Amino acid sequence: MKNCILILAALISTNVMAKVNSVTSQCGNFTLVAKVGELTTVNGETVTSQKITEIGKNGLRVQMTLMPARDGNMYGFEYIRPDGDSKRRWLNVELIRTNMDQPRIIGSFDCKNTAG
Repeated sequence: MKNCILILAALISTNVMAKVNSVTSQCGNFTLVAKVGELTTVNGETVTSQKITEIGKNGLRVQMTLMPARDGNMYGFEYIRPDGDSKRRWLNVELIRTNMDQPRIIGSFDCKNTAG
């Protein structure tokens, strides 16, 4: 009985710690989940590359690619949190072209942190 309680307590604490070390942001139709020490997931898919750059003391820029996504397309993401006390965040998304003759498709979405 003590072993069952110990295992249950370990599982609960692991789930609590996983939520503490993650941030979920909703940017338009995109849901970003960032966990400490892991690659970001976008709509449930793990990005294939990620570069994080600090902007000042509190700012952050995260450049990510998803190649290929479930729908067969390739995407480039840029998440921006400016330096300072600003609560403003946004996500720039570009559909990566397979041919230079194709038009560029770029979108920009305001983000808000959600529970998670």
